Amino acid sequence: MSISVLIMTLNEEESLPACLASLTWCDDIVVLDSYSTDKTIEIAKAAGARVYQHKYETETKQRMYGLKEIEFKHKWVYMPDADEITPEDLRDEMLAIAADPDRPEAMFSARYKNMFMGRWIKHSSLYPTWITRLARPERIQYERECHSRPVGDGPTGRLQSHFVHYSFNKGMTAWFDKHNRYSGFEARESLQILRSKKIPWTSFFSATPEARRRALKEFSYRLPFRPAARFAYMYFLRGGFLDGWQGYHYCRLIASYEYMIVIKMRELQRRELGLSV
Repeated sequence: MSISVLIMTLNEEESLPACLASLTWCDDIVVLDSYSTDKTIEIAKAAGARVYQHKYETETKQRMYGLKEIEFKHKWVYMPDADEITPEDLRDEMLAIAADPDRPEAMFSARYKNMFMGRWIKHSSLYPTWITRLARPERIQYERECHSRPVGDGPTGRLQSHFVHYSFNKGMTAWFDKHNRYSGFEARESLQILRSKKIPWTSFFSATPEARRRALKEFSYRLPFRPAARFAYMYFLRGGFLDGWQGYHYCRLIASYEYMIVIKMRELQRRELGLSV
């Protein structure tokens, strides 16, 4: 038994070759492209991938289209981003899961090593963060506009191996462009949470890290000086200073992203009141 691969792309000519090179063991690679204007399509086809194109609306809709509208050769689908590398130990672990027909899990999460300026920023990136990367398409749904969240029809397992994430492969300008888009989604969601939900105190004591992270995130929406608080949490409390100068600059970048969310929330509030921005 083997597994299929689904990669979502948009202008990934810098990152895609290394991603595909770490997947040469797979005989069913699908690239779901959002109408790239660079050489992404040519690179994918040259590597033997099946290429589909679909207009990107939100991350959730794109993932659901890929998982539900495309037919895969194998029951399990691995979903790396184009800027991720799949090491051999992770490959072997996933193939062992696929070879067992009695696995009860609907999906599996994995930890990653986030790379910045040539260094694994272990503390600054709040390691370990678990992200769904292996799933049965018929047993998983995604929700939320931004930073889509998976919901499985069955247990969620955990992979012991890591993948490697090069989130700055496209350069700083591309990083800011992406987070500028994300901050708009986050601003709208933040306002909805502030207006419709109470602080999920019980989730702070949940046995799952994902629930604790969501509770902390929702609590952070209510903090004054939120960007500064985010920097202090990552750099001092979580040990970002141990990651050297790379950790300092990464924490500053994430604080700037928080500031974009906060100021866009203020913009939305003023527009609702008919005030100028």
